[in-house]
Amino acid sequence: MIELFDLVNVAIGVVLIIAIMLVGVFIFGRLTKFNDLEEIQKGNEAAGMYLGSKLLGLSIIVAMVSYNSLSWLSMISWSVIGMVILSLVYLLFEFLTPKFKVSDEIAQGNKAVARLLGAVIIGTSVVLGTVLM
Repeated sequence: MIELFDLVNVAIGVVLIIAIMLVGVFIFGRLTKFNDLEEIQKGNEAAGMYLGSKLLGLSIIVAMVSYNSLSWLSMISWSVIGMVILSLVYLLFEFLTPKFKVSDEIAQGNKAVARLLGAVIIGTSVVLGTVLM
């Protein structure tokens, strides 16, 4: 039987996950030279793929750390660490591709770059989530 305590825990978890995702959108958006949401609104599929990959990657991390966290504070802390590491992965990827600027390519709608970076982010998230568990 579902108890009130369980329902409250689920509600707290949902609110925290939404908050973590919103913070993630904000932080990830600050890394690029363009406004992710404006580009998506204009129909830039590459920007949508890129933002979607970042949020999926963050979701993977949050899911894995939530599974093993004993407290909400622990889940939030590990999620923030995951967010920081994903941000560093983006910056490293930008640095390791000196022949083109990732953010410029995505702003121009280059889906190939968005897919490649998305795969790197999601792959990193799976590995990172496993390590943070």
